[in-house]
Amino acid sequence: MKLASLREGGRDGTLVVVDSTHRRCRRVPEIAPTLQSAIDNWQQVAPALHATARTIENDNAANFEDFDPCACASPLPRAYQFADASAYLNYVVLVRKARGAEMPAGLWTDPLMYQGLSDGFLGPRESIPLIDPEWGLDLEAEIAVVLDDVPMGTDRRVAGNHVILFMLLNDVSLRTLVPSELSKGFGFFHSKPASAFSPVAVTPDELGDAWHDGAVHLPLISTLNGELIGRPNAGVDMTFGFPELIAHAAKSRNLAAGTILGSGTVSNQDASAGASCLAEVRMREAITGGSPKTPFLVAGDRVRIEMLSRDGRSIFGAIEQEVVPVDGSVGQSSG
Repeated sequence: MKLASLREGGRDGTLVVVDSTHRRCRRVPEIAPTLQSAIDNWQQVAPALHATARTIENDNAANFEDFDPCACASPLPRAYQFADASAYLNYVVLVRKARGAEMPAGLWTDPLMYQGLSDGFLGPRESIPLIDPEWGLDLEAEIAVVLDDVPMGTDRRVAGNHVILFMLLNDVSLRTLVPSELSKGFGFFHSKPASAFSPVAVTPDELGDAWHDGAVHLPLISTLNGELIGRPNAGVDMTFGFPELIAHAAKSRNLAAGTILGSGTVSNQDASAGASCLAEVRMREAITGGSPKTPFLVAGDRVRIEMLSRDGRSIFGAIEQEVVPVDGSVGQSSG
């Protein structure tokens, strides 16, 4: 089943069920007006939503409308909680290697995680604001899961059962603001502005056998201005699977239904797979050539993030965003 939220009807949008080709959709106010309301009553409403999805696939005469990703908000336009991890430690290794630092031993056993902005996400086709070119604007392509109610102390052996939906995520980052924020010892704030999610959220069955062992075993494809940045496999080199991440997040708190949990930037040890962010591209350049060459995002750049099934179909639709200057900023890179 595939679900999306149209940008209408208030801050939380209007829930629609989307067909497998992303061409048709149907509003379902009789079942749930918004995705959050559906998640709040998931056990009760999921069967009716699945039935609607089957109808869309099999009945050409039903009451459908064309599906337009440009009319979509992120599936959850806002969420009660958004936590993002760094489950692909190859990325962390590269960060530290580029600056000549050793990996703390604890990072291999205890996931990195921060609590991000959740009161308003960018839509999948909404522009990325460029506030100051010197802030090092970057994309980060990730997988995200949406959870039902997760009790505090949930064991990792059952934590995966709480995943009800998957999405793609562009975790927008402002790289040059990160060091000063982390040096204060209180974590990210300014350096992590609003993120964007894929047009469509999907239930685990849509992933088939690609969803196993706590990871999605498919390439995540990122391009910049039509040029491939990378297609690392999200099921490879994931040090902590989603069950481990969920259990970590629930260690000292309950996680409310609708909590979004990101995987962190997808990264493979195999350099030929490319990268999911410009920071990794720059780190590899610094390691091999002494200094980074690739600039961060500038005004007019176009980012695309997508995942295809093994038979070549788009699973989530694509995140497609243009970088647009705001407040008088100009499209010049910090290099």
